[in-house]
Amino acid sequence: MTAAHVPGSPVIEDGRLVSTSPATGVEAGRLPVAAPADVERTVERAREAGRWWAGLGFTARRERLLRWRSLLAGRIEELAELVHTEGGKPVADAVVEILTAIEHVDWAARNARRVLGPRRVRSRLIVVEFSAHLEYQPYGVVGVIGPWNYPVHTPLGSAAYALAAGNAVVFKPSEYTPAVGQWLVDTFTEVVPEQPVFTTVHGLGDVGAALCRSGVDKLAFTGSTATAKKVMAACAESLTPVLVEAGGKDAMIVDSDADLDAAAEACVWGGLTNAGQTCIGIERVYAVEPVFDAFVAKVVERAGRLTVGAEGADIGPITMPRQLDVIRRHIDDALARGGRAVLGGADAVRPPYVHPTVLVDVPEDADAVRQETFGPTLTVNRVRDADEAVTRANALPYGLGGSVFGRRRAVAVARRLRAGMVAVNSALTFAGMSTLPFGGVGESGFGRIHGEDGLREFGRAKAVTRRRGPSLLPAATFERTPADVARLVRATKLLYGRRR
Repeated sequence: MTAAHVPGSPVIEDGRLVSTSPATGVEAGRLPVAAPADVERTVERAREAGRWWAGLGFTARRERLLRWRSLLAGRIEELAELVHTEGGKPVADAVVEILTAIEHVDWAARNARRVLGPRRVRSRLIVVEFSAHLEYQPYGVVGVIGPWNYPVHTPLGSAAYALAAGNAVVFKPSEYTPAVGQWLVDTFTEVVPEQPVFTTVHGLGDVGAALCRSGVDKLAFTGSTATAKKVMAACAESLTPVLVEAGGKDAMIVDSDADLDAAAEACVWGGLTNAGQTCIGIERVYAVEPVFDAFVAKVVERAGRLTVGAEGADIGPITMPRQLDVIRRHIDDALARGGRAVLGGADAVRPPYVHPTVLVDVPEDADAVRQETFGPTLTVNRVRDADEAVTRANALPYGLGGSVFGRRRAVAVARRLRAGMVAVNSALTFAGMSTLPFGGVGESGFGRIHGEDGLREFGRAKAVTRRRGPSLLPAATFERTPADVARLVRATKLLYGRRR
């Protein structure tokens, strides 16, 4: 390690990726870097393993995944400590993250057969002589490129569902949290030692690019919108399908009849948990005029109580050191454009930490409103009513999640938000709901993980028809007669020609 090395920044030494704590510089892991040929070999081994894994069937896969779930639960403190060391996340936050990941492993394992297994589908009268069946067959090998901010919950939201669907998975963890990624794969291997069903490749962005071009049958990516576009371009070369969860700039709307204490509590948690490094985190808030001042006061009071530091604090360090400059720039730009800091402000950035910052009266064209900040900052702006709030919330190209607080109109307002997910009278809760799909629209990506839609993302729909009797109205044959065609015309008019 060189003396100039910035704690938390990944470096490569002697062919190994060295991961360190952003808070202390303590080494968290040292993993071999994969060359492009290594990535291809890993995918080929996974392809053979995937055939074995798919051949086990839903019941055997469920049993193994539930054993892995139990192992994760039994060693939750160990994993939480590693997440804390490598990424700086407070241990309590890491426990919450791992808990939600375990819930997703459990749900995917238990529901894969019901959602993906063969089933009969009703025929229509015009083709009544055929029965219809549907099943979802695994792709084969799914590549997963994971993020550093939620290094357990987010990649497992793809990997666990892909595994439950019968695929092998090759996982490229973020270079900022490779040790956590390797821990997940190693514990899975303890439960499934027979074949390399779940494996890792480590390195920087070039290794992710190699995975895109390695011949995987589908790729699930989580990261920035800019990187997502590069991933899509690489996968387009081979028409490899892609699932993308990209950036977010999620808004919270606080209506005039909201419970302000509950709204402020959720706002502080949703915006500042994990030091604000949350893709679905609340970054901007629109509070209606009658409750604006009271709401801001409650937010400032709660956020002002939070502690910042390496051990036992509410807010840990910024995991990616270069993000500190982005956060500082957004704060400075907001203040230069006439915004006011009612908590924190220009001196909030104290590497490797950023102290909670609440900005008000920030123009809508400021970087702090329009661009992803990924730090413990909030912009809170006043609006005339919920209609104006919706207009402002929908003005950005992002569309990941959101939150609405209110009583009479809350659900109606939530439906109008251009976002893949919305929490009413809470924040971020959809992420832990294993029965619901997770994903965004616009520049926040496409495709879904979690829930039934998440399972279906990792299986190819296979349609099968089977003749069960002679055709009463022969259509798909050269043996049809003019009389048959006349009967087809009469049947069409009878079935579809009337309004009802």
